[in-house]
Amino acid sequence: MDKSGLATRIGAVVQNVERVIFGKHHEVELAMVALVCRGHILVEDVPGTGKTVLAKAIARSLGCSFKRIQFTPDLLPSDVTGVSIFNQRTSQFEFRPGPVMTQIVLADEINRATPKTQSALLEAMEEHQVTVDGVTYQLPDPFLVMATQNPIETEGTYALPEAQVDRFMMKVLITYPSEMDEFVVVERMTSPLTAVQPVLTTEQLIVLQHEVDKVFVDPVLMEYIVRLVTATRQPKDYGVQDVAKYITYGGSPRASINIVLTARALAFMRGRSYVLAQDIADVAVDVLRHRIVLSYEALSDDVTPDTLVAKIMERIPVPAAPMQGHALVR
Repeated sequence: MDKSGLATRIGAVVQNVERVIFGKHHEVELAMVALVCRGHILVEDVPGTGKTVLAKAIARSLGCSFKRIQFTPDLLPSDVTGVSIFNQRTSQFEFRPGPVMTQIVLADEINRATPKTQSALLEAMEEHQVTVDGVTYQLPDPFLVMATQNPIETEGTYALPEAQVDRFMMKVLITYPSEMDEFVVVERMTSPLTAVQPVLTTEQLIVLQHEVDKVFVDPVLMEYIVRLVTATRQPKDYGVQDVAKYITYGGSPRASINIVLTARALAFMRGRSYVLAQDIADVAVDVLRHRIVLSYEALSDDVTPDTLVAKIMERIPVPAAPMQGHALVR
């Protein structure tokens, strides 16, 4: 299948998922971007907004295996990665894989588990492997972790450490739907539903991932991305002194890398072989949102990372370069 056919097919996956989770086009698109980029996504939402339906619909549309882990304070790391059990018949230990040994994992309410259990996902997310009793087991390809956390309740929760939060490619906020969108959702969910059918195979998805790696990013745009991320760490040097008091720590170089990767995937899904500044603008907030550590002044003034990123993007000029011409020459 050619590039245009793959881009069309990935668009069909987004439309397929939107049949069961209406009014969340941006969130569905970002979930597919993370999957295409071999990344992971952190979803912060109120209960009942369709996060489980979203993950299941994506898995079924791609023919991927799916597992859901409900994180609780008494959940152990072996409950996630798997455990070796002694078989009395063979007098040997046999590995029983945990729910993380699948292609799409929904880590529901990850902030309810203890830090020890949360860290069990670190190796899986970064290395695509788990190690149990000194033996390493490779995870299937493709592999996506979609973790959720409830912003309402804080009692009995364990905030994710910054090192683990930074490993998520994006943080997506899902809010309540509008009145019309909720009407459509209620109408669909109370009527007989047609099962979601696969529209893209896992083999085609792997080919698509390799094609996305070839999407051209102009060096001028790369410099623009680096300036955006550096401005979150050194706002005074980039003319955004008014946000300096609200930021304790800014985005790491991993943020710059992930903006490039997500912009590539978004450009490919939109049918282009090169990245535009609009692609960067559409993913920058979601990539930087969880990487900015706010100061106490920001918390007292009710300033959000989204507001700070928006102000920085207003001050940093967007470069004007013939991206399409560069891509054709390349």
